[in-house]
Amino acid sequence: MARIPHLLLAAGMAPLLASCASAPAYYSPVEVTRFVAPTPGSVPKGPIGVRPAPGEDAAADRDYAVFQSAIAEQLGQSGFQVAGDAAPYVALISVERWVQEGEQRRGPVSVGGGASTGTFGSGVGLGIGIDLSGPEPERTETELSVSIRPAAGGAALWEGRARFTASANSDFAATQAAAARMSEALFRGFPGNSGETIEVE
Repeated sequence: MARIPHLLLAAGMAPLLASCASAPAYYSPVEVTRFVAPTPGSVPKGPIGVRPAPGEDAAADRDYAVFQSAIAEQLGQSGFQVAGDAAPYVALISVERWVQEGEQRRGPVSVGGGASTGTFGSGVGLGIGIDLSGPEPERTETELSVSIRPAAGGAALWEGRARFTASANSDFAATQAAAARMSEALFRGFPGNSGETIEVE
């Protein structure tokens, strides 16, 4: 029986390993919590400005403008009229994003050789154990907070917080896609039930 050289065996398996090593894409539901002022009708629909929350450096944060645009669109769909600084109400936006690096759970290939004896004489057996899961891709976690307040100051009339995780190889890895998904989830059924946490697929 002809034996396949080890180098040829490895070369033949390379395309298979490459095609199987990619980890699956991942994205979580959007976890949303909202708080509404207790007075009925305390979130009036009308002109509203959109600004960074205190402490947010919008000029240095490349993602902020993307989230600001997505929030402004959802405010418009919720009955507000997005206006400038003269608006009586303001939506204050805070965005925080960080990356979790993926981890290799185990070595991708383990090889073990052992002698064997059979009908056709003795030989060397080669055992190959292959982990096809590959390294986990990086995951980006995003937290988005929006607070609607009187522009002149005072207590919040409505607050919403959303949290979302997506792997680098998913459809929502890009900032624009993540911002659109999180903003839509945050304002779905606006203003929502105060204190309730929901998950939006």
